Amino acid sequence: MQMPAQFVHNLTKKALMLLNAALTYSKPSWATFWQSAKVELVPPKPSPAEIPTLFRTWGEKKVGSFKHITVKEAVLNGLVATEVWMEFYVVKIIGKCGLIGYNV
Repeated sequence: MQMPAQFVHNLTKKALMLLNAALTYSKPSWATFWQSAKVELVPPKPSPAEIPTLFRTWGEKKVGSFKHITVKEAVLNGLVATEVWMEFYVVKIIGKCGLIGYNV
């Protein structure tokens, strides 16, 4: 039978070997992840060069600006509004657990 000190020594030695193997195996995956994360997980904030442009465009939005949109933009806005309206009613039906009335 092994002594407790020898057992602990062998256990830590094998645990370190296992950890080293796991790190070696996962290094390429982590490298790919971090490379993608640096590009994809950046918050969408304006750069300092874009801030003056933002202030100028905020001032250009005036009442009645809907008169200057194209037919394509109007149709797309209508489709988005219809989609939100339909989602509201679908969620309402799901919440009621039926098409007719509420279960009180």
